[in-house]
Amino acid sequence: YPDSYLCWNMVSSLGSIISMVSTIFFFYIIWESIISNRIVIFNKSMNNSIEWVMNFPPSMHSFNEIPKLYY
Repeated sequence: YPDSYLCWNMVSSLGSIISMVSTIFFFYIIWESIISNRIVIFNKSMNNSIEWVMNFPPSMHSFNEIPKLYY
């Protein structure tokens, strides 16, 4: 590329390096979580919401209004 695009080439190269480092860091986090076998301290699943209370997906127009959920 011509020298007039040197600045944009440097910006693009810096973005590429940041993406590569973050991808390596992401795979390290995945690898470390698989290897460490830690127990789950906090499960953030909402198993008391309406989707989990119903046995099957409710048919269309099952509820006249949206039910209130208390946590």
